[in-house]
Amino acid sequence: MSVAPSDVGVEAKENPSHHAPKDDPISLAELAKCDGSSGTTYVAIKGHVFDVTGNKSYMVDGPYHVFAGKDASRALAMSSVKPEDVRPDWADLGAKEKGVLEEWFNFFSKRYNIVGKVEGASNF
Repeated sequence: MSVAPSDVGVEAKENPSHHAPKDDPISLAELAKCDGSSGTTYVAIKGHVFDVTGNKSYMVDGPYHVFAGKDASRALAMSSVKPEDVRPDWADLGAKEKGVLEEWFNFFSKRYNIVGKVEGASNF
């Protein structure tokens, strides 16, 4: 069973400090450093890097820390927090999972700033 933001009653609140999306290249090594253990926290979805810094859910002891510093596209599409599902590939998933991924992408887009794109990503 897939769970999307709307299924759990989570609404994306507009972020008052929202900036225009950036498309600066962010290497996988740089993304990995932004895992919430030392301040800056990024989560990538479909190759777009979101700055989730300040959200305790993505920090070291948070329930979604598994996504921090990674492209979590597949895991989000599958509504999974299993480390083995946290990876960028999602094209082989079914229509339902792709729809869930799109809902998560829209949710993050409204709530967090896009600070760049994963360098070399092909999963847009």
